Amino acid sequence: MKYFSLSIAIFYLSFPVFAQEAGDKPSPLTISGYLETYYIYDFNKPADNTRPSFIYSFNRHNEVNLNLGMIRASYTTEKVRANLGLMAGTYPNANLASEPGVLKNIYEANTGVKLSANKNLWIDAGIFSAHIGFESAIGKDCWNLTRSILADNTPYYEAGAKLSYTTDNGKWFLSALVLNGWQRMQRVRGNSLPSFGTQITFKPSSAITLNSSSFIGTDKPDSARQMRYFHNFYGIFQVTEKFAITAGFDYGIEQKAPEASHYNSWYSPVLIARYTITAKVTAALRGEYYNDKSGVIIYTATPHGFRTTGVSFNMDYLIADNVLWRTEIRNFTGKDATFVKDNRAVKTDTFVGTSLAISF
Repeated sequence: MKYFSLSIAIFYLSFPVFAQEAGDKPSPLTISGYLETYYIYDFNKPADNTRPSFIYSFNRHNEVNLNLGMIRASYTTEKVRANLGLMAGTYPNANLASEPGVLKNIYEANTGVKLSANKNLWIDAGIFSAHIGFESAIGKDCWNLTRSILADNTPYYEAGAKLSYTTDNGKWFLSALVLNGWQRMQRVRGNSLPSFGTQITFKPSSAITLNSSSFIGTDKPDSARQMRYFHNFYGIFQVTEKFAITAGFDYGIEQKAPEASHYNSWYSPVLIARYTITAKVTAALRGEYYNDKSGVIIYTATPHGFRTTGVSFNMDYLIADNVLWRTEIRNFTGKDATFVKDNRAVKTDTFVGTSLAISF
């Protein structure tokens, strides 16, 4: 056991900004907030108190800290919608390190207009949560206390414009996106090429969600352009009333050099099983593997690159309708010695953690 984590999260607090009298229409403007604090103890004892570089959430060791604190305003009418979220914490410090100035404090900032009077067809522009993956920066929306390696190393956010359509029966969601890059608010300096994305979500029943998301683009200047092609697929299955499974798979390739016809690749499968033991107690088991032998996403300078298996187990206890207590044990094991302990390279890293989440 090499890791201890305590996380205290306060969920969304959501309420209309204007009091409503009986029979009045609800206000289109809603204010919400989110606060998530944590404590992590890493038995590998990183010298600078920073967890391994491929981790972007809950990334500080042996200190009580704020992972994500956010205030959010949402405006929604039949034809117009907008969202603005401002944030602070170690998550934006780590995950938005490449963004300039106050952009590091923007969780989302987007506006949208409905294009059809009869169909659910929208165009939105601005900064959004990413269209890739089943996990987000909001801990309460995820099955595990910490994020998968897969989630921490694909975009959490993106900027650009998207055209989206949801069928009348709600079973299909289709989206096409023009983006500023791979997790970029501002395009990389010297890059004149926009990136592109697609998303297809199919819900054949209330128990099944299937999603396919793609990205095409580059995260480098024109002079060093290496095209990246990436696909994410996941399925969420409510097998029984108490048992559910999420299965995900990422696969990406990137040119080895500008204008090269050969590519480096990486991939990552993840499987999460969740079981509701009682109305108040839930358990989840996660297994994952990340293979980036060429160091496209996670560079190690070791013979086999980043090839790491992860296993975690968490228990959640619903203390009250708005209070969730969560614990988690997690281990990483690499093919190479890609972790550090006592100033020497080691192959493993383990932690155990708890979280307390309160919503109001």
